[in-house]
Amino acid sequence: MSDLEIIAEPGRQDIVIKRSFDAPRELVFRAMTEPEHLAAWWGLPTSETVIDHAEPRTGGSWRFVERAEGEEYAFRGVYHEVTAPERVVQTFEFEGMPGHVAMETMTLEDAGDGRTLYTNVSIYQSVEDRDGMIASGMEDGLGQSMDALDELLRELG
Repeated sequence: MSDLEIIAEPGRQDIVIKRSFDAPRELVFRAMTEPEHLAAWWGLPTSETVIDHAEPRTGGSWRFVERAEGEEYAFRGVYHEVTAPERVVQTFEFEGMPGHVAMETMTLEDAGDGRTLYTNVSIYQSVEDRDGMIASGMEDGLGQSMDALDELLRELG
């Protein structure tokens, strides 16, 4: 059972996401940053995710394309900080709505007993951008992606 928690307080520009994984943080970090693992969990189970590129290092960039029902949806960003295995700061932008960029800070904490606490704080340029992200169905998509990541971690573990 997932303990996914999404906190989006009214009138604020941020979304806080928390979830725990039954895997050591080094493994969670690898699964969340290494291009060969990203496509296995990122995106919806009804779509195919293609990693155009992912350079998980400070100053690197990333671009993923999600393909579903003959359509393509591309996302991109820049890695501002990558500190293995505990922290990634990056931008996130949906290419279908250019100029609406969020800054994301992901942290992984060792929760003991081989478990990891994942926290992601996304800060949007406006309350409207943040609310638009929520209205897009991101909560369902995020839940499905986090469940797929959990499954991948079991396979890698």
